Amino acid sequence: MTTTARAQTPITARLCLACGSTNVHPFAESRDIEYVTTPDSFTFYQCQDCQALFIDPVPINDLSRIYPPNYYAFHTEHRGIVHRIKTSLDRRFFSQILKRIPGESLAALDVGGGAGQQMDVLKEVDSRVQLTQVVDLDSKAAQAATARGHRFFCGRIEDFEVDQQYDLILLLNLIEHVANPGAILSKVRSLLAPHGVILIKTPNYDSLDARIFRDLNWGGYHCPRHWVIFTRESFVRLVTECGLKVKEFSYTQGAPFWAISSLAWLADHKLITVTAQKPATFHPLFPFLSAFFAGFDFIRRWFAKTSQMFFILGK
Repeated sequence: MTTTARAQTPITARLCLACGSTNVHPFAESRDIEYVTTPDSFTFYQCQDCQALFIDPVPINDLSRIYPPNYYAFHTEHRGIVHRIKTSLDRRFFSQILKRIPGESLAALDVGGGAGQQMDVLKEVDSRVQLTQVVDLDSKAAQAATARGHRFFCGRIEDFEVDQQYDLILLLNLIEHVANPGAILSKVRSLLAPHGVILIKTPNYDSLDARIFRDLNWGGYHCPRHWVIFTRESFVRLVTECGLKVKEFSYTQGAPFWAISSLAWLADHKLITVTAQKPATFHPLFPFLSAFFAGFDFIRRWFAKTSQMFFILGK
């Protein structure tokens, strides 16, 4: 349905990246307040049919600029206490998920997995994880991933062709970065073993920080790198249309979004300086703000909608 709608709609129309609808309204303006890769402002539109947000224009031909060499995902040497706490929580989380998957030998796939850090964690917490595959656009990550013992495909997941099926597929902070999330979900469904699960982490704009900073460069926009942003309901709709089922759901802390939003506010009021050479994620205040808001969100995530979501999907 989405592909047909896109094919029949004039190229000048604004299309929802989630469902292909043209019934969209402007939602917010934002700019790159993290890495200052462009002075341009971008509009986020809200689809009135599925409620997803999407960016316009989509900077699909400008990836090398909007993902600069100092982009956080390209750096693996994290030593701060916040990162160590996150790694510890990830180990516990992955261990719980893997325990539910049957089999003497498991295969795992990480889409957008970079140098394979998450695959390392999976192998550490469960010795049954024998085959680990990374799919990523970053050619520089290939050598590091293969040196860690992971298979690596440099390219889009849509172009990844293999006979293997995977017991666990990770799409962590990825689905919001693509122009056609439905195609990604359909592809990973075809790679999923019958008993396997897909773990997705993605932003939620139906949250307190998103409302407070809606018109103040909310960090969850991650502008212009987040192209489509969901709520729980809008993502469940897309998942269902792609032939998948939600097995489990939970909200989790959105500390980086709070921290970036706060730093953007301080920068707009000339209280701090953020530049392309000194991006917000490397500002000295960032780890302290992240730690504070992580604690804040962990306390309230039991009774409030926070700005990050975990979905566990199956066939």
